[in-house]
Amino acid sequence: MELFYYLVFGGLSAVVAALELSKNNKDRISTSPAFNSFKNNYLLVYSLMMAGDWLQGPYVYYLYSTYGYTKGDIGQLFIAGFGSSMLFGTIVGSLADKQGRKRACVTYCITYILSCVTKHSPQYKVLMVGRILGGIATSLLFSAFESWLVAEHNKRGFEQQWLSITFSKAIFLGNGLVAIIAGLFGNILVDTLALGPVAPFDAALCLLAVGMAIILSSWTENYGDPSDNKDLLTQFRGAAVAIASDEKIALLGAIQSLFEGSMYTFVFLWTPALSPNDEEIPHGFIFATFMLSSMLGSSIASRLMARASARVESYMQIVFVVSSASLLFPILTSFFVAPSSDKSGGISFSSAIQLLGFCAFEGCVGIFWPSIMKMRSQYIPEEARSTIMNFFRIPLNIFVCVVLYNVNAFPITIMFGMCSIFLFMAAVLQRRLLAIADKPKTEEWTTMKDRDTEAEPLNP
Repeated sequence: MELFYYLVFGGLSAVVAALELSKNNKDRISTSPAFNSFKNNYLLVYSLMMAGDWLQGPYVYYLYSTYGYTKGDIGQLFIAGFGSSMLFGTIVGSLADKQGRKRACVTYCITYILSCVTKHSPQYKVLMVGRILGGIATSLLFSAFESWLVAEHNKRGFEQQWLSITFSKAIFLGNGLVAIIAGLFGNILVDTLALGPVAPFDAALCLLAVGMAIILSSWTENYGDPSDNKDLLTQFRGAAVAIASDEKIALLGAIQSLFEGSMYTFVFLWTPALSPNDEEIPHGFIFATFMLSSMLGSSIASRLMARASARVESYMQIVFVVSSASLLFPILTSFFVAPSSDKSGGISFSSAIQLLGFCAFEGCVGIFWPSIMKMRSQYIPEEARSTIMNFFRIPLNIFVCVVLYNVNAFPITIMFGMCSIFLFMAAVLQRRLLAIADKPKTEEWTTMKDRDTEAEPLNP
């Protein structure tokens, strides 16, 4: 089975390289030198931020276990992180619209650096504080940076289509190449150099500090609506009204929650799915394969978004259906492939088939990120962008906390089946979003006018 790993990894590497090298004029968008400088600056910062995040991911559970904590204790720490992202992270992230997106990005760096520092202590309370800080940082990572980018892009007068270039490159680098390099670097620090499980967190701290220095020295500030002196409660109310009154925003939030909830559930489930009998499988190699699949997806998304004929709202229906089908592989193999009881033989034939399905899912993840970013830039109002984006994360964090709390209550096939259903629901909602987006503006205006007329009281 070792040959199987190399074949999958090598095949994906070849496809990614071929896609990137074979781009023609139809797949490229002509841009200005000013935009390229702006884009490269953002990509450098975003890559450093993601590197700081990826370095920590593979070693959080391992670090807690070396401190002697049980699976239940570690589960509570993880739940605290997602709960913090839902509660405190939503508040802090929403402040970005009022206090400034650049300031929020710097807050992310400081918060995550402090979270890394707490990993040096084996005290449970200190580690809990670190998880709470990490949850806040996660909300900022997935809202403040994108909000700053969109506002700054528009403020500088760059063409709207050029945003798709930055989005796809950010995912290709930050969620693909950087993730692979970070995984390999972390492995060198912990295993090769034997610096211990805290070493990746110290490396992440350094990268976050470098990124913060670049932000402070080269980024300008932008806001959601600086002329409006709204308190936080008013901001939340305005965001809720925007979501409730615009079906496109509501659909986008539901689609994002369904997909990301399934994605985070997959993160917890892929290891037991591929090693049901605690087989010795190369976790690092499989993780790198997943990241290559994500890079392939982002490369495909880059080609699609560069073509005017390929609409994001249209092709994402197919992506959600494919992702739904890919997570059915564990259920299908449980019916049609005899289970293996050999713990020493590496990955089984059933798990190898599942791995192919999981790679397809990660490819869909690579397409999803730049595509959802593009749709958010189109439909979410600028004055409350960060607030609304953090609203979207509330049901996501609730969902992940529930899954974490009940991860041992259901068979793994049931969990994958649930994720598959959620992804199919996302495809149905995406079809509805496409129908609304295709509705002529005059028809939308007439409908709104009729609704407003009905709401007005009749004069006596």
